[in-house]
Formats: sequence, structure tokens, C-alpha cells
Amino acid sequence: MSTGTPPTIPAEFQQYNSYVEDPKWQRRFTAIWASCVGAAILYSLPYLVRSVRNRRTWLWFQGIGEDFSAKGIYVPIQQTTPPRSIPAKNRLGSIVGTIGSVTLWTPPVLALNVGQIFVILAYLAIVLVCIIVDAPLKDNPNRAGFLALAQFPVVFLFATKNSLLSLLLGPGHGYEKLNYVHRWSGRFMFLGAVIHGSLWIRNHLEWNLTILGEQKETSGIAAFGVLCVIVLTSVKPARSFCYEIFFVVHVLGFVAFFITICYHTTYASPWIFPPLALYGLDMLMRLFRYRIKDATVTAVDNQMTIIRIPDCDFGWEAGQHVCLRVFFSGRVFESHPLTILSAPGRVSCISTPGIILGARVAGDWTRALNVFTTNETEENEKKCLEEGKKGLEVPVQVMLDGPYGGCSVDLGQYENVLLFAGGSGATFTIGLLDDIVGRCVKLGRPRGERTKRIEFAWCIRSFRSIDWFAPMLMDITNAAAPILDVHVSIYVTCLCNPDVVPPIPNSDVIFERPRFRKVLGDLVTPGEKEQLGGGVGVCVCGPESLIREASNAVARLGMRMSGELGGVGLHTELFST
Repeated sequence: MSTGTPPTIPAEFQQYNSYVEDPKWQRRFTAIWASCVGAAILYSLPYLVRSVRNRRTWLWFQGIGEDFSAKGIYVPIQQTTPPRSIPAKNRLGSIVGTIGSVTLWTPPVLALNVGQIFVILAYLAIVLVCIIVDAPLKDNPNRAGFLALAQFPVVFLFATKNSLLSLLLGPGHGYEKLNYVHRWSGRFMFLGAVIHGSLWIRNHLEWNLTILGEQKETSGIAAFGVLCVIVLTSVKPARSFCYEIFFVVHVLGFVAFFITICYHTTYASPWIFPPLALYGLDMLMRLFRYRIKDATVTAVDNQMTIIRIPDCDFGWEAGQHVCLRVFFSGRVFESHPLTILSAPGRVSCISTPGIILGARVAGDWTRALNVFTTNETEENEKKCLEEGKKGLEVPVQVMLDGPYGGCSVDLGQYENVLLFAGGSGATFTIGLLDDIVGRCVKLGRPRGERTKRIEFAWCIRSFRSIDWFAPMLMDITNAAAPILDVHVSIYVTCLCNPDVVPPIPNSDVIFERPRFRKVLGDLVTPGEKEQLGGGVGVCVCGPESLIREASNAVARLGMRMSGELGGVGLHTELFST
């Protein structure tokens, strides 16, 4: 005999079950951000396809290597036909270019452009919606805690150096370009933890419940305390003051946080595995890409040390950097990022083979390397002179990790190119200059490169700094002379007596602090109309103030003249020394 269906509680009298409802919002949040990432990957699919075709993708897997079959002296290819030109973009292309230029605008104070700010605000809106909608936070703040857990994969996806996302998004989307998402998603994860923890403590105080004592409460407070330490040591002043302490606290802190949060709630475990998998992939790729090589170091002066690694011919692209470990004076455990200032062997116009790195004295490690090189040079100088050898180079062993990063702008697609650097940021722009000149002159424009005119601008504090990279610049400008219009402008900002300036072909030394907007305007001046319409590619490397000035100048130019110029491309690299 049937007793009928059980009675149902009216919706207005049902108690909110956070352990049933809140995981649904975790899944919704994950579906939303994963869809956004998927859309970005689809947008970048043409770049990925081209990377697979030209074998650039495989560089991500193989790392730096030596080509034993590529030795010898090259003969420059004599170009018989001029590079092709393309007309200015149509109206739709102009509109797209203008919108793209707007996203480059960088407001004062903030180190983010409009495009990045939009991404952050959109992410914050998604987080807040998933926390607030249909959630009785005042009485049951678990939703905020669940959303904090759901952000673990985002925080780690945009943090690791060897990220599949960087590969899928295409050139110029290395970890250093995506790291702002890691930082802000971490802050919003902390926001969720603050909402959850503060409301939970308020409820316990209001209901006269003990805050400490039970495992769930104690482990929750411990996890929140660890997260506070991670956040406080991650702010920019703390990172700049002592990066080593920040790094150690970051790694050990997240290990402690994962352990304590798993004690706090069993719902944390599923969200721990994706970060562990991402971090494990990063470590595995580093093991495959580590290289131990013989190298030489040269102290150009007391501010710059040049590292040459001859037995490296391929596995990187211009504009990429490596994390370098030099085995000297007990510093074997320190690794520092340095930009490769030479193109791969088959492309490079620089007479010195292999990888060339420049380490500007800016901290303890670079200063110690410079002092070590200087001392070793002085000790060996007499012996080398007696044996008739050059005693400026000191042999060392190094470990390479990389390459990472890269340039998002293919300079070969633009007829006019501006490379602008401040200080030792020239390591980035010299590598790009070496690459585009080599592709046009040495390889004979194999991919239809259209570059005709290159302005290389370098802002330095003293004349002595010219000697840092003068040999490389002379090699490149001499190679470019027959085919490309390459002009080098060196801006010296210090009012000091000029030393002997190296004879770099087609170069000018100017005594002033340059205004980026003026330099860019001179490149596209109306007096050169016959050279417009083929696009303008701009690459900048320097301190934050220079990056902001350059981004805003290119944004203005793109909004006014993007269609007339045939498009404007910009890539920036932040380099504070």
C-alpha cells in the first residue's frame, strides 16, 4: 500500500546548503574563465599554425642546442628584387587597428595598459558575481571560501615559466607577459579568503562560539595567516627589496598553505591537483631544457659584464632571454634572467658566434660577477701577455635555463621599424636588430620580409656605455649597409666630457634626453610620405616610465594614422636597469 510522496519543504523555508550549492558556483566560475582562455587561444590559432609550420613551436620543447653542420663563413645573398609593398589597410582594418591602439594606452601610476585593466576588471566582475549571487554571505560565508579555492588553477596557470598557455597564445605571450594575471588573480583569491574569514569570525563572535580549538577553525586561521604572509611579501616594494626572500617565502608558503587548507576542508583537495600538475610540468620542462656550457666572461668596465657562450647555434629567437647560472665564487645556486643580444647562428650578423649576454651591474650577483671577472683578468694578464694571448676573457662554466619570452611583433611585416632602448635594455633591441638585418641581408628575405628602414635609438647616461655593445652594433650596421637603411641614434643624458666614440656606421651621438613621441614622429614625418603605408613596427625596452611613454605615443599614433600608415605594431619589455 502506497504512503504517497514525502512532503516537500517550501522554498522560502528551505535552509541554504552551501556544501551542495557553492560547488556548483565553483564549476560555473571555472567554465567561464576556461571559456575566455579558450576564446583567446582560438583568436591566436593562426599564429600557432604559422609557428608549427616554421618549426618555431619545437623551440619550446628542445631548448638551446649546437648545430655541428652549420659551421663556416657565410656569403651574403645579393637581393635582385625590392621587397614588396602592400597598400594601406581598408576601413575595417583601420577600425580594428584603432581599437587595438586604444588598448595600448597606459594611465599614470598604473603599470597596466587599458587592455590589461579590462582583463582584470572582467575577471574581478566574474569573481564577485559568483560570490554574491544567491549567497547568504552574512549568515553563511562559505561561498567566498569556495571561490577562493576555485582560483587555484588560474593562479598557477599564469605563474609557471613553461606554460602550455604561453605556447598556445603564440609569440610574445611568455610568462613575463601573463604574470600580471597571476598577481591579480592571487589578490582576488585573497579577497575571497578575507570575505570568508572575516564574516566567519564575525558570526562566531556574535554567537559566542570559540574561534580556536577545533581542527577546522584552527587550520583555517593557520591557512589564512600563511596566505597573508605570501601576499605581504609579494607586493612590489618587497619583491624589489629582496627577491630571494620573496621567492623562498612564495614557494614554501604555498606548500604550507596547501597543507593547512586541506586540513581545513576536504573540499580543497580537488583544486590542489591542477596546480601541482602545472608546477610539475614546469619542473619537467626545465629539466629537459637545462644546458651546462663552457663560456667566457669579459668585464667591459665596472658596470657591464659580457658573457659569451660559443657552443650554441639554435633553439632561441631574437628577443628571448635565459635564466643564467654562472659557477663562480660560491654563487652556483643563483640564477638570473638575461636577454640574448644575438640572433641564432644562421641569421646573426655578429662576428662572435654563439650566445652573447650582457649583465649590467645592478645588484649583488651582477656586481660579484663583474668583480670576479676583473680580478681574474688582472691575475692572468701578465701570463697571457707572455704567451701572446688575449687576456680579457675569463673561462667559466654556466647553466642555461630557457629560452623564455620573445617578441610579439614580427618586424619583417613592417617597412619602417623603430627600436628604442634605455640603458642595458639595448640587449633586447640589439637582438631584434641583428635578427631583422640578418633575415633581410644574410638570408635574402626568406619569408618575404618588407623592412626597408630601421631607426635604432639608445638612451644612455655616459659615453662609456657605448663601449658595452659597440662591436655588435658595428658588425650589424656594416652588414646592413648595402640593402637596409639603418640609422643609429645614441642619446647621452650625462653632461660629461666625451670619450672616444666608437666609429659605428651611420650613427649620431646626441646630447639630450630623447622624447619618445618626437623620435616616433620623425620616423613617420610627412616629409617621408613615400615610405608610409607599409606599416610601422615599434619595440621598446627600458624602465617603467619609458614603457608608459612609448605605449601612449604609439596609442596616439595608431588612433590618428593607423590606416594611413598600414598598421602600427608595438612590443614592450620592462627592464629597470
